[in-house]
Amino acid sequence: MKTTLAEIRFAEPADAAALAAVHEAAWRGAYAGIIPHRSLAAMIGRRHVGWWNRAIDRQAAILVLEFNGEIAGYATLGRNRTGALDVEGEIYELYLKPEYQGVGFGRRLFRAATALLKDRGLRGVAVWALADNDNAMGFYAALGGADIAEGAERFETETLRKVAFVWR
Repeated sequence: MKTTLAEIRFAEPADAAALAAVHEAAWRGAYAGIIPHRSLAAMIGRRHVGWWNRAIDRQAAILVLEFNGEIAGYATLGRNRTGALDVEGEIYELYLKPEYQGVGFGRRLFRAATALLKDRGLRGVAVWALADNDNAMGFYAALGGADIAEGAERFETETLRKVAFVWR
């Protein structure tokens, strides 16, 4: 019997192209029809291979979930950037390719990210999600996140509501 495992590890320089591909697939899947097309295309275009190479070179906290030799998802994390939230850690991004969603990989990546933040001495975790992203809203609510704050993000002529979830 062949066993295939999912591994979560820090991103390495060789992962940059795969991270750019995951970012594009995940963002198109999550935000098409929510974020205006021109803004979405520009945001995806900024996260090219060079951007990921620079982030990895700067030793940004980027976890990758590798499944069967393929990068299926990633999480970026660090210090909370919103002073009004009473937590020290933040997961900036957690994305999976659409074909890997709904099978438990997101939960595993979330647990690994929160454990790393705790290991680094950061108390509590925040995550922001666009309110119109039903999948993200349901995902973070199912993980027990408390919906405690709202904000807004402007894209071209549209202002979209975002929600902060926290785990203390």
